[in-house]
Amino acid sequence: MRKPIVFTSEREMPPMAVSLADMSHNRTGGWRYMRPIYSEKIAPCKNACPVGNDIPRILSLVSEGRYEEAWRLFRQTSPLPGVCGRVCYHPCETRCNRKDFDEALSIASLERFVADACFDLEDKISDRPKRSEKIAIVGSGPAGLTCAYFLAKDGYAVTVFEAASQPGGMLRLGIPSYRLPREVLDREIELIARWGVEFRTNTKIGQDIDIEKLWEQYDALFVATGAHHSRALSIPGEEFALTGLEFLKAVNAGQTVNIGKRTLIIGGGNTAMDCARTALRLGAQPLVVYRRTRAEMPAIAEEIEEAEHEGVQFEFLAAPTAICRRDGKLEVHCVRMQLGEPDRSGRRRPVPIPGSDFRILTDSVLKAVGEEPDLSFLSEHLETSEGIVMERAQGLLERAGIFIGGDAQTGPSTVAQAMRSGRETAYAIMRFLRGERKPKAPQLDEALRVNFSYFVHKPRVPTPQLPVSERTSSFAETKRALSVDQARTEASRCFSCGVCNTCDNCWVFCPDAAIVRTNGSYSVNYDFCKGCGVCAEECPRSVISLVEEEL
Repeated sequence: MRKPIVFTSEREMPPMAVSLADMSHNRTGGWRYMRPIYSEKIAPCKNACPVGNDIPRILSLVSEGRYEEAWRLFRQTSPLPGVCGRVCYHPCETRCNRKDFDEALSIASLERFVADACFDLEDKISDRPKRSEKIAIVGSGPAGLTCAYFLAKDGYAVTVFEAASQPGGMLRLGIPSYRLPREVLDREIELIARWGVEFRTNTKIGQDIDIEKLWEQYDALFVATGAHHSRALSIPGEEFALTGLEFLKAVNAGQTVNIGKRTLIIGGGNTAMDCARTALRLGAQPLVVYRRTRAEMPAIAEEIEEAEHEGVQFEFLAAPTAICRRDGKLEVHCVRMQLGEPDRSGRRRPVPIPGSDFRILTDSVLKAVGEEPDLSFLSEHLETSEGIVMERAQGLLERAGIFIGGDAQTGPSTVAQAMRSGRETAYAIMRFLRGERKPKAPQLDEALRVNFSYFVHKPRVPTPQLPVSERTSSFAETKRALSVDQARTEASRCFSCGVCNTCDNCWVFCPDAAIVRTNGSYSVNYDFCKGCGVCAEECPRSVISLVEEEL
């Protein structure tokens, strides 16, 4: 007599399907009106990432301690993971399915962790075709750097022209070092240069070299000069105010800037927050004057919170009307505002309140009400060319082989959006040079549904930061890296939405044994599948979905 098998716990039991027999005697597939489809989906975080980082697979590698593989996977879509891990506004986190369960993953901190853990690694320079065409890129900000990286990886000779003394564009000139240490930026630019990209600094287009010369010498031209022209306040005495960008550029260049003990910053965007937090570190007390409420501020919410924690003061629903000198100080005349009907931006329009004028006495004024691109060096020449018209919406002048992207095309945006523009332009240039058309992008479903029953609650690992008392005394980086244990713990919280992890749920719960396991993957035997939907319901990660059966 065969001895019975006794299990002391469920862990000893092998995986087995609920149905102990199949339905081969009765082909029930004809009953079906819904069809289960097994196919991996695109995770919401990846879909929201402007540069398309494969976040679920990267976090899976981090959770297993495979940091080098994670870093190389990052660099398939982004040449600047160390930069983005610090300054990106991380829309991936706002779309993370985990936020509806407990807390969104700290994806930005994990990107920074991977970049820092692999700081000394070099790219594996693969064999690539040596192409004869040469491409010029004007501007070495995030758009220009990204475009150069992908073109060089495909074998093109790339030269980047930069007006400043070092490459990096707004990453170097506009972002303070307490957010982005310069050694991180320098290292990632160095890795881009290793692919053969040439940087020509101290070269201003229209001054040191003519744009028409570039047309003659290069097969394609990418204009990625950013948005460095500060918008005007259009009020009396505006000349007494220093633009926020001029202030940040001077401080970031190591110059001494005297703003006194009290400075007033006009604006509510990221430049205004950088100005205010930089002023604190110079020993001044900043006051931010913004014409709407805190809820309407266009700055990244995290930057506003950190400014508040550090001691920046805010005057909401107020707008300057004039600036004048008085007894060695600056007197800023302001008016109270109230919110009216929504404007074109969708935000409620600020409307002055009659008779609500007031004055603020300050040592200096920084205006940070937005920036815009200056393409006068380009459009002046294009207008004299034969029938060439700038198509700003498309971002390129195909007849001339001129492409425009990044903030130079869109106006002020984010680092990640500029990088996306740079990569898209790189592929557009490749198609232009090869005479190819843009292929249709495949439409992938998004993994929006997660079966929370299969997951346990785990708190988000907080990003370490310098104490507030230590932040404003220097330009040391305020955020700190996660430890190895913290990174692996946080990465393990990822649901891996849309990515099959061979949990066997579909196979176990199918009542008709219609799910077939083959080499770590699954398929559906539609001869016997009745379309009950149990497999889709029990799939934790939305890999199996139900669609209406075609008649």
